Amino acid sequence: MLAEQLGVRRVSIGDLYRRMAAEHGMTALQFNLHAELDDKVDHHIDQLQHDIAASGERLVVDSRLAWYFFADALKVHLIADPVVAARRVLARPGDPVEKYGSAEEARRQLADRSDSERQRFLARYGVDKADLRNYDLICDTTRATAEQVVARIVETLETPATVRPAPACHLDPHRVRPVAVTDDDGEIVVLHQAPDFLAVRGHRRLNAAVRAGETMTPMVLADGS
Repeated sequence: MLAEQLGVRRVSIGDLYRRMAAEHGMTALQFNLHAELDDKVDHHIDQLQHDIAASGERLVVDSRLAWYFFADALKVHLIADPVVAARRVLARPGDPVEKYGSAEEARRQLADRSDSERQRFLARYGVDKADLRNYDLICDTTRATAEQVVARIVETLETPATVRPAPACHLDPHRVRPVAVTDDDGEIVVLHQAPDFLAVRGHRRLNAAVRAGETMTPMVLADGS
């Protein structure tokens, strides 16, 4: 949807990764664990991303590590409640690469895959995909529509980097837990303790966002998150 609105081509490294897993007769998790032992997998995919980035073509790229290779891009990190993410994967049409018997199994394997990727990227590149400050924009897609997410991305893309927060966070207020009861009226400031977000300031505004039924509310990532 974003690529269509911007009039550019979309490249999915995730689709490529799933095709490679299928060619090896493995599930997505098995292929992740295989990649920990065989660095040729990452080398092939990473060289491809490096070559695409070097081409200078304007693209929408989805990839766990695109933010690292496409240095001049707007780096968008999409998140969701782990249970919601598991249900989405489970609802996809039959796919031997990502086939789960239950939402709990999907949630567990998604978490294991993410941890495998994180450890691999730390070991091979010295970068942490879980560090939200690697991104320009974080969008919580738990209850937001695709249209709302695209609108946030386009809005951020059109906003000069010098005047937007770094990173810009648009989180589902229902997922943010206050760590203290205060009456402050200021902006909502959150700590990230994956997969949770804890509000350390702005509780009155957070409560108002919940009551209003907002699905993505601007928040500020606290220092040290």
